[in-house]
Amino acid sequence: MARRKYMRTRQLKPGMKIDQVIEDSMGRNLVVCGSILDDYIIESLLKLGIMSVYIQDGDDTPEDNILSPAAAQKVEKLRTSDPSKVTLSDSVKKRVSEGIQFVYNNTGSDKFVEAADSITEDLMHAITQNNAIAIDISSLKTSDEYTFKHSVDVATISMILAKHLNMSKQEIYEIGITGLLHDIGKTQIPPDILNKPGQLDDAEFDIMKRHALYGYRMLNSRNEFNNAICLGVLQHHEKVNGAGYPLGFESNQICPYAKILSVADIYDALVTERPYKAAYTQREAVEMIMSMTGELDITAMKAFLESMILYPVDSIVELSNGEKARVVKNNFHYILRPTVVGIKSGKVYDLSKDLNCANIIINN
Repeated sequence: MARRKYMRTRQLKPGMKIDQVIEDSMGRNLVVCGSILDDYIIESLLKLGIMSVYIQDGDDTPEDNILSPAAAQKVEKLRTSDPSKVTLSDSVKKRVSEGIQFVYNNTGSDKFVEAADSITEDLMHAITQNNAIAIDISSLKTSDEYTFKHSVDVATISMILAKHLNMSKQEIYEIGITGLLHDIGKTQIPPDILNKPGQLDDAEFDIMKRHALYGYRMLNSRNEFNNAICLGVLQHHEKVNGAGYPLGFESNQICPYAKILSVADIYDALVTERPYKAAYTQREAVEMIMSMTGELDITAMKAFLESMILYPVDSIVELSNGEKARVVKNNFHYILRPTVVGIKSGKVYDLSKDLNCANIIINN
């Protein structure tokens, strides 16, 4: 019987069978469900910024991924389902994709605010309908275009963090709007700088940094967004140690929305493939976020680390001791170190609490 397995695109191999449809921003099928992957398709997925996909993992499951009787017994006993994650139906993804493209391409439209509100309502509904308190950002995939996808990702992550921090529904909604529009000022950056396929030089980067100020002015001039939203857009690149831009504010001068947006913005940028850089793995990105305690707000960072799911329950991982294992429980204070069961040995590795596992990490 066929099963679905969620895999990072960089781990795909020719011959695997994809178990989902890949669409472009217009809803056209690029890869149909059931297609056999080859090097060209895998490379194309990476170029589109698609970092994870579902593949068919059925009757031809590799022998080394089959649980031994001892392992199956331990998995059945210890398996603890992940908390509810944000999920978007295909129809909502399409609506959100079309909406965010309209927003960024029609900043002067009378329907600009209405479109931003509509997208945020869809995201809010996705969070509240199943009481989602966690997120696997690689499963959202609302657009192939970086700016649009990034805006929706940042909004969704920020809304989950705001919920985790027990903010009001109105504040969660407002931070969603702020996340969607945090890069709106980039519409005023010269295209040759905005779309440069390589690293920006210092002069170009100085121009790029103005997008936060441009965005603030654009929203503030409309008189339809409150001060918290406008300041969140203005300050989303500020750092708590004063090393950010455009104002060089320190922690006590940075608004709460911006502190949350900053974490979401950095993480999503790290895990997204760009023409001038490869995407970091989710684990690498989390480790980098954890290293930025001098730059990011600790409360927002803690909420982020307790909300992300890197290794969904039932996924297969490779341990640094060479053993393959199945994830049976996530430990949300230690998202890099879930509890896993060795597929062949049946050994339980509580990577977060067992000192005997202190030198073992997940490789993939």
